[in-house]
Amino acid sequence: MTAATASGTGAGRGGGPRASGSPSFGVGRALRLGFGRVGYEARVYFRAGDTVFFTFLFPVVLLAIFSVAFDGLGDVGANPDGTGGISQAAYYLPGMVAAGILLSGVQNLGVDIAVERGDGTLKRLAGTPLPVLSYFIGKMGQVLVTSAAQVVLLLLLARVVFGVALPSDVEHWLTFVWVYLLGIFTAAVLGIAISRLPRSGKSASAVIIPPLLILQFISGVYLNFALLPDWLQNVASVFPLKWIAQGMRAALLPESFAAAEQGGSWNLAGVAIVLGVWLVVGLVVCRVTFRWIRKDS
Repeated sequence: MTAATASGTGAGRGGGPRASGSPSFGVGRALRLGFGRVGYEARVYFRAGDTVFFTFLFPVVLLAIFSVAFDGLGDVGANPDGTGGISQAAYYLPGMVAAGILLSGVQNLGVDIAVERGDGTLKRLAGTPLPVLSYFIGKMGQVLVTSAAQVVLLLLLARVVFGVALPSDVEHWLTFVWVYLLGIFTAAVLGIAISRLPRSGKSASAVIIPPLLILQFISGVYLNFALLPDWLQNVASVFPLKWIAQGMRAALLPESFAAAEQGGSWNLAGVAIVLGVWLVVGLVVCRVTFRWIRKDS
């Protein structure tokens, strides 16, 4: 059956399911279906206990552990007289927010879509009228909702439990918002893109999680980025996580901490450029590699 014939018969009454992306489905309906899936995807996410712990609660737990375990080391960046520093909780907060963005977007979607491809979910969706755009909107909406809830939880933990002083001016919060939004959309797109790497759903976690864990260690999330050797800093600078973490430090840490960054500044223009490039690369890879329609459709 040719593509034209399939499209014609699929659109007719009683002609069976339409091919995904059929012209009879306008953008407006695709958007409505996509937004309708956000709630469904969020419910499925929170019903999976292991996913909730390793993507939603993991940064929260680590922030609590680091804040308590390293509290005895004193403030970070303190002057010789003990002034001018910030608590361990305040120091680790930007890194945990950045790690949460990576886990919510790249790890969550990378593993989730690979599993859905392996267990036949995508093949079944190919036989329904659901457009690919609607599927993407549902997944990315779920990431945005759950990640935003995670960020709020991290900020509340830092402020209420550990007494971290959050920014009091609009400029720093605007920086926080645009770095977060650009970071989470980039992470979500890259998660969809790397979901093609695992050969099966069973191997998805083993293929995706270890590289992301290494990336967190070299990108200034768990370790002081300035303490890493120059060559390792340069390697980390190729990937988006380092720039998300740097942007979050610019939003949440005092200005004096900018001196510890590469180049001695927050370099927010570099943050925007690198994340923008990765977003475009991810979109291109998704467009070229994502498949859910059966070969015999």
